[in-house]
Amino acid sequence: MKRKQIMVLLLATFIAAQAAGCGGTDQDRANQDNRFVQGNSQGNEIADVENAAQGNTETDETDQGNVSQEKKETIDSETSQESADESSKNSMAEIVGTYEAEEAQLKGNVKVSENAGVGYVSGFEKDDDSCSFAVDVDADGFYDFNFVSASEGGYKENYVSVDGDSLGTVSVENAEFTDSVVSRVYLTQGTHEVAVSKYWGWIKLDKLIVQTSEPIDEKIYQVSAELVNPNATDEAKRLMSYLADTYGKNVLSGQYCDQGQFGKEMAVINKATGKYPAILGLDFIEYSPSRAANGSTSNATDLAVKYWENGGIVTFCWHWNVPEKYLKDIWWKGFNTESVSIDLAKIMNGEDEEGYDLLLEDIDAIAQQLLILQDAKVPVLWRPLHEASGGWFWWGASGPEAYQQLYRLLYDKLTNEYGLNNLIWLWNGQDREWYPGDEYVDIIGEDIYPGERVYGSQVNKYLEAVNYTPNTKMTVLSENGCVPDPELLERDGAMWGFFCTWGGEFVAKDTSIFALSEQYTEEAMLKKAYDSELIITLDELPDLKSYPIR
Repeated sequence: MKRKQIMVLLLATFIAAQAAGCGGTDQDRANQDNRFVQGNSQGNEIADVENAAQGNTETDETDQGNVSQEKKETIDSETSQESADESSKNSMAEIVGTYEAEEAQLKGNVKVSENAGVGYVSGFEKDDDSCSFAVDVDADGFYDFNFVSASEGGYKENYVSVDGDSLGTVSVENAEFTDSVVSRVYLTQGTHEVAVSKYWGWIKLDKLIVQTSEPIDEKIYQVSAELVNPNATDEAKRLMSYLADTYGKNVLSGQYCDQGQFGKEMAVINKATGKYPAILGLDFIEYSPSRAANGSTSNATDLAVKYWENGGIVTFCWHWNVPEKYLKDIWWKGFNTESVSIDLAKIMNGEDEEGYDLLLEDIDAIAQQLLILQDAKVPVLWRPLHEASGGWFWWGASGPEAYQQLYRLLYDKLTNEYGLNNLIWLWNGQDREWYPGDEYVDIIGEDIYPGERVYGSQVNKYLEAVNYTPNTKMTVLSENGCVPDPELLERDGAMWGFFCTWGGEFVAKDTSIFALSEQYTEEAMLKKAYDSELIITLDELPDLKSYPIR
């Protein structure tokens, strides 16, 4: 029954009750291997919406006669409660199938094993090794896949696909059998092949449990525009206000390009689509003192100023090259864990005092560039110490505690010592245990490299990131290999605040002639995204210099 009909019925009841003298009552990366940058050129980094069940939103078009405002509020409350009860009833997940791995189709080295009477499959060792389930569903809709599995040695990720289309990865770390869930997979009625195949490999797979997905609570799209820095500049406030106003309605486009608006990646996108992305991604890597000491130079700061002046938005990451003392043999790999001798835990606990001072000097160097941007009134989506939980960067190699201490130190030094109030802090640690606290984070980012020509919404990772904190934060696709299909973003409810495709072969061929690379995103999908009403491009941005502050 629609709300308006309920209101009329309740009104009639109320009038009858009044005549009888009765009163009224009141009443929720793939791990990207060894990314590197050499010299001055950055390397190529390798990692229908089902609305939340809710009451009908129709509002009364006419006055309700003699009903008092107090009574009207009571009726509204009762109607809302009825709708909420119906929503709760409809949102209960239901198991639709349990599929044992031993009965699935096994390929390559994957074989049936048994331990203490428990059957499972193992042998995910080579690229062709897989386990495929024939999954039947009776209706079109969203389903959760729970792969009950165990690791054969630490954290492991492996590919998941449906009917040959990649969904990304599923992960497990526990040596005991545990739940590993991929959420909100859209399936049509009928039989589907759901496969787990080797990426990192080395898991034991017990079974697949398929259940209906719970609806997304649309409150996750309602984010505050208030920044964690109470002294934020008006420029930063205006940008965050726009991002918050847009979140859940549109997705901003972004592209990393170390040569700015007219660099290779931007040129091929513009040639293919006739447009530029709303966001330009840049890196402070070459400003790291140990790289500058080896001859590196950069004009990234100037490029950021120009893009802002041309109406765009800028985001910066920092592949922090360690101080020279900690470099091994290859100086330009100085941010990769395997290429350095730094121990962040010892630095942060006071054992390596010299190392602490050297890190502060590096921060000073980057602060000078950020001050230039602040003086130019450029707000920055600032994404330092990214992908920490993967461990492949030195700032994540000593575990979450040391990382969090460094993150907070960086925030304190840049904010309170340097007075850098133009920064919107985009945290990108990729794991709940690494989260530094709401008071240090404006936006949460995820970096996802699902493979080649994989255009899924990555809704599973989106919802995981949304839930890193119980307080609602905007969540963005801070790096991506493939441009996501806007239809799937909208259908799945994966309303990332923006995406920002990494540079190099992810969009442009490695040739002297500027040419589009279709290795990761085909031209047709690139055009589909940039032409979509869902996706915001540079020409569609408002004047952010005068955008109203919330």
